[in-house]
Amino acid sequence: MEMTDVTVVSRARTGDPDAFRLLVERHSQPIFRVAYRMTGNEHDADDVVQETFLRAYRQLDRFEERANFGTWLHRIAINCALDLLRARGRMDRYYGGDPEDAEMNGTIRSEPEQDRLLISAELREQVAAAMERLSGNERTAFVLRHFEGMPVEEIGKTLGIQVNAAKHTIFRAVRKLRQSLEPFVRSSPCNT
Repeated sequence: MEMTDVTVVSRARTGDPDAFRLLVERHSQPIFRVAYRMTGNEHDADDVVQETFLRAYRQLDRFEERANFGTWLHRIAINCALDLLRARGRMDRYYGGDPEDAEMNGTIRSEPEQDRLLISAELREQVAAAMERLSGNERTAFVLRHFEGMPVEEIGKTLGIQVNAAKHTIFRAVRKLRQSLEPFVRSSPCNT
């Protein structure tokens, strides 16, 4: 029978190293996904995961057992990601591939393939720029809802806001992204 997170946390609090290792194994993939979507960079996401579990271990005595451990851990991860982005002076920047590098390296073989790569790179840049215009809460809510599929109630708990405020934050993020991306979508060669 599998132990619940609350049981494992209780064991970790008593100093059982295997218990905390179990929490890391259970939650590292979802935390990595959120961290990667927040930072847009695998190396930074790894750093965020490591910092998240370090902070969680240090603050384990603050975890309230009536809360959801995953939600608590997501909140720590989001704070770590935002801290990292602020510290690096690139709030919400996304790192994408450069189509010119691909062309120089000979990885572009044909005109249709080159066109798709250029459109894809341009779309990535447009999406990254649009995401940069979102506030930290808007981006977090958007990522948790549309990439992680997290229920609105959990997003509210993760962000420390009411459910209606979480819904509004997600709505605002979607509206801003649509407005930012509309000119690109209208001018895309696929739509002409």
